[in-house]
Amino acid sequence: MNPLQRALIEKAGHDNGFEHVLSSAGDAVTLASARHRSQAVVTVSADGFGLRLQPATPALLPELLRSFQPWAGADDVFCVPTLADLAALLRRAANLSQALPKQAVRDYHAAVAQAVQELPAESRGTEVERLVRQRVGQERYRDALLTYWGGACAVTGINVPEVLRASHAKPWAECADDAARLDAFNGFLLVANLDALFDRFLISFDEAGHLLASARLSQGQLHALGIHPGMALRWLAGEHRPYLQWHRERFLLGA
Repeated sequence: MNPLQRALIEKAGHDNGFEHVLSSAGDAVTLASARHRSQAVVTVSADGFGLRLQPATPALLPELLRSFQPWAGADDVFCVPTLADLAALLRRAANLSQALPKQAVRDYHAAVAQAVQELPAESRGTEVERLVRQRVGQERYRDALLTYWGGACAVTGINVPEVLRASHAKPWAECADDAARLDAFNGFLLVANLDALFDRFLISFDEAGHLLASARLSQGQLHALGIHPGMALRWLAGEHRPYLQWHRERFLLGA
């Protein structure tokens, strides 16, 4: 690795969510960030770059493979052809590292601590504080889903942020802890009409991600709501399934 290659790798990391260089010696550059706990080890090869991630969460690598499967090599090393491709992979890895479980909870607790500190002393420990915690959590959850789904509806692919909602499969009030409330796998990013139906258990999704509609909705109503046969989630991770099963059971009770 020559000095120019080393400098370009460090800049790609800095500009794409890995702003710290932990090591830059020999044939590898190790990148990290203060915003998440994943690390990336980048090498140079005759065909471009090699990238080995040390993920902050086990869910990171499977999620990256959705978009970057052609670059996947042996031993969890991505073989990336160009510097622009390396930047794209680092950026997605950094974004997911902040959105997926654990880091989202850490960020939430830090944001809540700051928000509570700014409250008047007489409001702490009251309903006001509870509402602040919920508002901060919902904001963090929406940010996580926007990142995870690439800013587009999990079903339709519509990418207009103003009409997208962060839909919990297992509602906030039903979750046992903050980890479940803020888990990016506990729900989907949906356009407003699908969000309203999903929130009221009038639609759900089967084990393969196909949309299920309540018998309470007529064909005319489904058509007017933009729901048609064959609609399905763009993808469904294994981590979604426990939450989705909970939601589907409530849906079937209403059906």
